Amino acid sequence: MKKIIGVAACPAGIAHTYLATESLEQAAKQLGYEVKIETNGAGGVENRLTETDIAEATAVIIAADTTVDKERFRGKPMLEVSVGEAIKHAAKIIQKVEAGELETY
Repeated sequence: MKKIIGVAACPAGIAHTYLATESLEQAAKQLGYEVKIETNGAGGVENRLTETDIAEATAVIIAADTTVDKERFRGKPMLEVSVGEAIKHAAKIIQKVEAGELETY
C-alpha cells in the first residue's frame, strides 16, 4: 500500500495543527493511501514518526507555518504547504502527491 507521512505544525499549535492533520488524513485515505501525520502542537510532539514510518513512506507532506527539521526525510519525495492550505485544499495536495508533483529533499 502507498504510504504518506507528514508533519503538521503551527506556532500556536492548538487547533490548526490538528485540523490540518485531520484534513490530510481524510483526503489521503479516500485515495487509498495509508497515512501517518506527526503533530507538533502546544502539547509537544504527538504521533511521532518512527524510522520505519519514514523508510516505508512513498511521500512526505510538511504542513507548517513554523520551522520543521526536515533532515530525517532526506531522499524522500516531499511537498511543503501552509497549515491553512492543508486545511482548505487537502484533496488537491494529495492529488499532487498522486501526480508525482514533489521534489526530493
